[in-house]
Amino acid sequence: MLIRRLARPMLAATFVYGGIGTLRDASNHAKAAAPLLEKTVVRFRDRLPQGFPTDPETLVRIDGAIKVGAGAMLAFGKFPRLAALLLAGSLVPTTLAAHAFWEMSDPQERTEHQVHFLKNVGLLGGLLLTAVDTGGKPSVGYRARRRARQVAAHTHHTVETVKGAAKGRK
Repeated sequence: MLIRRLARPMLAATFVYGGIGTLRDASNHAKAAAPLLEKTVVRFRDRLPQGFPTDPETLVRIDGAIKVGAGAMLAFGKFPRLAALLLAGSLVPTTLAAHAFWEMSDPQERTEHQVHFLKNVGLLGGLLLTAVDTGGKPSVGYRARRRARQVAAHTHHTVETVKGAAKGRK
């Protein structure tokens, strides 16, 4: 559908652009992300798999790469549902790290970050809609239920046929 071909690149553009910016200036983004990473990743370092990166700059670079890669996938319509899920997973920590308006005391700065926070919530909504968009095809759940009904009907028919044949032999 034409709308999907237009909307996906429009939604993806902000992530590709932001991901490139993150990769270009990972050290400053890492400084902004450090408080959130300290509360999450670093705190649970001993529970993470061996070799899992915990360095803020490395994690920020991974996040930037996800935004560029998944954004490009979404823009070009390649695995758009998976791309949208990856971007949604990337957007949540980014939003919490960069736009924690509830922690700000300056009213103007608080309002500015609240606007960006709400913008990201809107983007998250668009990504979630994209993640469940089946492109006009029936969902996996619908197809599974339909196939289960068909198998049940076929099995019932087979059982009735076998019963009828068994009665005929007597």
